[in-house]
Amino acid sequence: MSTTPLTQLDRVVIRFAGDSGDGMQLTGDRFTSDTAALGNDLSTLPNFPAEIRAPQGTLPGVSSFQVHFADHDVATPGDAPDVLVAMNPAALKANLADLPRGGTLIVNADEFSRRNLAKVGYAANPLEDGSLTGAGYHLHALPLTSMTVEALAPFTTLTRKEKERAKNMLALGLLSWLYSRDTAGTEAFLQAKFGGAPEILEANLTALRAGHAYGETTEDFAVRYQVAPAAMPPGTYRTITGNQALALGLVAASERAGLPLVLGSYPITPASDILHQLSTLKRHGVTTLQAEDEIAAVGMALGASFGGALGVTTTSGPGLALKSETIGLAVATELPLVVVDIQRGGPSTGLPTKTEQADLLQAMYGRNGESPVAVVAAQSPTDCFDAAIEAVRIATTYRTPVILLSDGYLGNGSEPWNVPSSADLPDLTVTFATEPNDLDDEGRPVFHPYRRDEATLARPWAIPGTPGLEHRIGGIEKADVTGHISYDPDNHDRMVRLRQAKIDRIADTLPPLQVDDPTGEARVLVLGWGSTYGPIAAATRLVRATGAHVARAHLRHLNPLPADLGDLLRRYDRVVLPEMNLGQLALLLRGRYLVDVHSHTAVRGLPFTAAELAQVLHEHLLALAAQEVPV
Repeated sequence: MSTTPLTQLDRVVIRFAGDSGDGMQLTGDRFTSDTAALGNDLSTLPNFPAEIRAPQGTLPGVSSFQVHFADHDVATPGDAPDVLVAMNPAALKANLADLPRGGTLIVNADEFSRRNLAKVGYAANPLEDGSLTGAGYHLHALPLTSMTVEALAPFTTLTRKEKERAKNMLALGLLSWLYSRDTAGTEAFLQAKFGGAPEILEANLTALRAGHAYGETTEDFAVRYQVAPAAMPPGTYRTITGNQALALGLVAASERAGLPLVLGSYPITPASDILHQLSTLKRHGVTTLQAEDEIAAVGMALGASFGGALGVTTTSGPGLALKSETIGLAVATELPLVVVDIQRGGPSTGLPTKTEQADLLQAMYGRNGESPVAVVAAQSPTDCFDAAIEAVRIATTYRTPVILLSDGYLGNGSEPWNVPSSADLPDLTVTFATEPNDLDDEGRPVFHPYRRDEATLARPWAIPGTPGLEHRIGGIEKADVTGHISYDPDNHDRMVRLRQAKIDRIADTLPPLQVDDPTGEARVLVLGWGSTYGPIAAATRLVRATGAHVARAHLRHLNPLPADLGDLLRRYDRVVLPEMNLGQLALLLRGRYLVDVHSHTAVRGLPFTAAELAQVLHEHLLALAAQEVPV
């Protein structure tokens, strides 16, 4: 039992940072899982380079993982870390500016050699020149590498390099002790991961326990900390990333629809994890096809939809551009198709491992001709599950492609998820056409593939090979009702308008927008979409804590927009719209509603911070107040 005094905290933000080969993502993930097991609410932000292996010890090779955990509801991964674990000089230099004065620094002193310092431009060793303690940081310079090697001395068949690889486990053990985390979950994880390599398993377990024991026995830390569980609704919880939640949402939706799920995909960061996840779920009627390119992948998905399956394709922005013609084909043939876009920084290959919201206009208009599709956006890692179900509902009900927008922040980030009961999920049962639906000119039964449902304007979905339901397919314009090829100008105008009207009908099924305006006295509305949900929620709390009034609302449906959005925008004196692009949704809203939406934009590859948005909202509140001052 440790005799170190225990201090209770309500929240902590920890950032693990090191070289790409130091295992920071694994370390952060394991700390997160152990934290979730204790019942804390949490949010994470993995941040890693696009290069498979950048030069060791360099700034471009720094990988980090930030986790924010608390005894209350958590909206973001935290604006800045309270604790920075830096495994080398590059990690320290890349992340030190984010650590507030008074923060805790745990540094692997073994890596601060003259050569490693020179790689990142340190003229002197910051662990020895007093610059860190002089700046107010609580510095713990520990020889983590040599401590690990010493702890693993009995493992004589392992090389020194192999022993050094376990230093992340030693660091994890130390942090687990410092913040009162149980390591049983990580030990079980290691058993499963390295069960076939007993010596590697025991080495990692020994390093983990050595780190924990060091915390117990050293006098380097004056106190240790504890964060109580958060109050959450009862249920079964698991930690889940946005990409995992999205994959499970697609499977759940396919089962509720009674359709086999066929994924046609080409690996692309940051969407590849969905392909990986779905490939493990074959027992649930999932077929995954890794295509040779993006165009083939969406063709496979659309072909599956034509065959009576739920066709899905996953990609990021560059791949969405390549899929555009086939998505247009799905618009013309009016078949259900779910296109998942995990947005990343662009243009071109851009910033593969960084986040952005800059694909909105591409999703809306990135096809030739008038090719309207439904567009929905997830707002948090766990919401990716519900957003996937909604995308499938729209696609199958209205026989239309749906583009589901997530991004790297949501896809890689994680939070606790209250696992729903399948009985609570919506019924998405699909009815296929099984018999003729019309009469020809001579009164004989005939199947007309574009005879539409009066409520939804959706055409019937007929499985190929159904007797009597033969019909033409392809990208050339169809004649209304019959589906014959048509070059008639009036028919083309009618079909274009019908396809648009079908998308517009989706708005009839959307619930009223939820507005968070507790007092009803707010004059400023902050509106968001996608992954800005968490930062906006946190910023709103900060502003309200000062006694100011501000309302917020968030959009899931971007095409069509909710029917009551125009009225909502006009209720407030000022509408502020933060976006991780140069104002794409703001452009659409100004044109649609003639409302002077005030954009706040950033394209840094990182999510907004709560403090940044709170400052922006305060400035708008001051600007409104200044307008009322008599001249």
